[in-house]
Amino acid sequence: MVESFDREKVIDSMFDPMTSEILAELEDGKKECTVLCEQFSMSKSDLLERLDYLIEYEFLIKTDENDQCSISANTEKLGSLLEDSDTFDGAINGLEKMDSYLN
Repeated sequence: MVESFDREKVIDSMFDPMTSEILAELEDGKKECTVLCEQFSMSKSDLLERLDYLIEYEFLIKTDENDQCSISANTEKLGSLLEDSDTFDGAINGLEKMDSYLN
């Protein structure tokens, strides 16, 4: 089965300044939504809305255990997105886009 996500939309989401900070927090592993909400001063619904596309296509994994929402990064899938793209060109475009956000 071939996934039909919009690669550009995923990259845009990943390199959005707020989303990239959230992704950086997830590098160390799964975090509870309440912790992320407090850290980034946003409601749970705002957090989930911001991450919705990445969750929908399993770049991020949302779990609900004991009435607690947690999010973790699918690092393998996120990494392969940048590696694969019509291969190197996509990664370069992603880095250029990130650079434009930083400048």
